[in-house]
Amino acid sequence: MSETGIELNHTIVHSRDRWAAARDVASVLGLPEPTAYGPFAVVGLAHGLSLDFMDDAGQISSQHYAFLVGEDDFDAIWSRIREQGRTIWADPFRHQPGEINTHDGGRGLYWEGPDGHHLEIITRPYGGGETDS
Repeated sequence: MSETGIELNHTIVHSRDRWAAARDVASVLGLPEPTAYGPFAVVGLAHGLSLDFMDDAGQISSQHYAFLVGEDDFDAIWSRIREQGRTIWADPFRHQPGEINTHDGGRGLYWEGPDGHHLEIITRPYGGGETDS
């Protein structure tokens, strides 16, 4: 548990097709096949956190999901993104296509996930070091 005793346990990700969206995210991140829990397709992450994908026939508002990953995982995820021909950006505003950022001495990139959600991988948390791009 965190110092405060409070941890994020799960979040619901609205999608047109929960299984397709959950499988897409799990595949890109190199995670196991999603599991079923009630109306959700669940993608398990570290520390017991999960993304719980739910079907939604209404308007889906784009959300941002950032994943802290190790250097080897970053390389593997970036490779899968390139293999799939997806566009990446170094910034959330999509002003730097095809680039990664090196904020705080780490690496980061954004890509568009299922249903327009903005996905990000970073190798260092933001806010603790130098920013050079």
